[in-house]
Amino acid sequence: MPMRIRMSMHGHRHRKIFHVVAINSKLSRDAQPTELLGVYDPHGAEGRDARTVRWSVARIHHWLNVGALPSKSVVKLLELGGILKPGSPYHPKATKPNHPLVEKASETSPSTS
Repeated sequence: MPMRIRMSMHGHRHRKIFHVVAINSKLSRDAQPTELLGVYDPHGAEGRDARTVRWSVARIHHWLNVGALPSKSVVKLLELGGILKPGSPYHPKATKPNHPLVEKASETSPSTS
């Protein structure tokens, strides 16, 4: 069963909050998760611009060690929170080379015998 760490959307229109969950990758976005790992509120409290994140760092590390793959948005959130380092293997740019590899054919001059 391939596990993912991803976000599920909850809340009212224009006031969404996101739960960071460990869930089977085959299930839909708002399906029943295996475990709730944290809550991300991008709106913050009234009168403040700060965003609120509450999570269980130990459980996130447990799921990463078990082999769960985080989504791109969760990787970005975990990097901002200091749980993952910016050069982590989960970072989407870590798997792609910056420039495509092109092998040059060795130029050998035809020998005249």
